[in-house]
Amino acid sequence: MSADGYIIFADGGARGNPGPAAYGFVLRGADIAEFAYGKAIGKATNNVAEYTAAIEALKKLKSLIGAERAAAASVQVNADSELLVKQMNREYRVKDPDLQRMYMELHNVMMDFRAVAFVHVRREQNKLADHMVNDALDREQATLEL
Repeated sequence: MSADGYIIFADGGARGNPGPAAYGFVLRGADIAEFAYGKAIGKATNNVAEYTAAIEALKKLKSLIGAERAAAASVQVNADSELLVKQMNREYRVKDPDLQRMYMELHNVMMDFRAVAFVHVRREQNKLADHMVNDALDREQATLEL
């Protein structure tokens, strides 16, 4: 991986659809230590959580490397959501109004980088991001039970 290339593993999930939801992501690059993060987002659908993961991961990457380096960077976003990947690669239309708004937000965040590519990966290849989702949901549930 070159100094201007980054890999993101992004995942989102909801327990129930909609239901308690969270996103998680892992950032990797030659010039940054691996960064993993997950956060609960309240009640949402799986698809909203998946989009949120990609949006928040790109925002965090930009904040870590700065706007100037982001503008020169290539990013590969790996996700196990076929819908997200195919919509971002313009293979599927975005029909849902909520996802249309999120699609536009994600597209706008992508403009901060030289290039962003979306790649579909199997769940087994996205285990750490999935773990961040489930950990965030478990922490949220534990807080609610107190």
